Amino acid sequence: MAPTGSARTILSGQDSLRDWQESLYKDFHRNPELSHQEVRTAGVVADQLGEFGFEVHPGIGGTGVVGLLSNGDGPTVLLRADMDALPVREATGLDYASTATAVDDAGSQTSVMHACGHDVHISTLLGAVRLFAEQRDAWSGTLVALFQPAEELGDGARGMVDAGLAGLIPTPDVALAQHVLVHPAGTVGPHAGPFLSMADSVRITLYGRGSHGSMPHLSIDPAVLASMVVVRLQGVVAREVQPGEFAVLTVGRIAVGAKSNIIDDHAVLELNIRTYSRPIRDQLLAAIERIATAESAASGSPKEPEFEVYNSYPLTDNSAEATAQVAEAFEDYFPAGAIQDFGRQTASEDFSDVPTALGVPYTYWGVGGTDPEVYAAAEAAGTVSALPANHSPMFAPVLQPTLTTGTAALVVAASAWLGKG
Repeated sequence: MAPTGSARTILSGQDSLRDWQESLYKDFHRNPELSHQEVRTAGVVADQLGEFGFEVHPGIGGTGVVGLLSNGDGPTVLLRADMDALPVREATGLDYASTATAVDDAGSQTSVMHACGHDVHISTLLGAVRLFAEQRDAWSGTLVALFQPAEELGDGARGMVDAGLAGLIPTPDVALAQHVLVHPAGTVGPHAGPFLSMADSVRITLYGRGSHGSMPHLSIDPAVLASMVVVRLQGVVAREVQPGEFAVLTVGRIAVGAKSNIIDDHAVLELNIRTYSRPIRDQLLAAIERIATAESAASGSPKEPEFEVYNSYPLTDNSAEATAQVAEAFEDYFPAGAIQDFGRQTASEDFSDVPTALGVPYTYWGVGGTDPEVYAAAEAAGTVSALPANHSPMFAPVLQPTLTTGTAALVVAASAWLGKG
């Protein structure tokens, strides 16, 4: 039996899982949990894996869960899904919309929503591993199902590695993962090489001298200083990065002052940068520090600015060989037109921290989640960019064929190694 033949056998029972999987997805969507708080989600995952006959290891790196299913001799394949949600108030109007709230790391009450599609990732991986467990005659090897916390903070994968992941599982021959994106549901998008960007957030504290709002001459106004820094930063990508190189620099937050008639003594800027190469990343970070320091000096600041780099994400750089093997399996299984080039994505992920730490190749692909008719209409009108995207309070992947396609993609990809030839 060829690998794709194995996948077809494994997927022969997919229709019988549909009601169970959709119900599971809706449950995850209604009950989202913030990063490092995925206690309920992890519990459901662990229970399901146990029912499927997996050896279950909960509590890895906090709330991470790993399931192992050994099925004779053969390769070891790691499949990964992330579990955390976002501090977003849902506005989809779905009958299974989240109304959940939680206390965030800062101690504030916030709404919580699966606004990035991690509920799709959990549900499709659970569907895939259930199918593998039910069709053991069709494959041989070891399946590792890894459910990761805190992807949205960029430290969940590293936390599982640091908690001893390598000692719990056999070294995989390949690691595989996927993400639901704004493309037509029913499509998949493998991509060799850099697929998701590196990312870093930067917090800058700028110092001034406080005063009464009626006495600006006695102050060094951090609001003006912060404004000058923001304006100068807009020229970094446009005038310092070589044309043709990719870079994004976004100022996402400016915090200064508490009242209209008070000039504060400091301001805080929070920035985010995205790059595909470490030299460009280092160039952006150096430019940010140079500009903030120079503007502080020009304003007569009493002390130099402080910088904190946090929420850093690695580059997702897909193995050419692993991607080719997955793409070939996809082309053999999915109908014509289902395989699309999603192109490089400016979003970021920490998945690659796992295979990088384990020293194994990996590939990570996109799965469409937008109603195909809605997407086609938007494409014809030139308004695709207006469709609700990941992290939007309106982000709502259609149930089908998103779940069936995402489940099939995981099974087909893993069978490229585990299938009986």
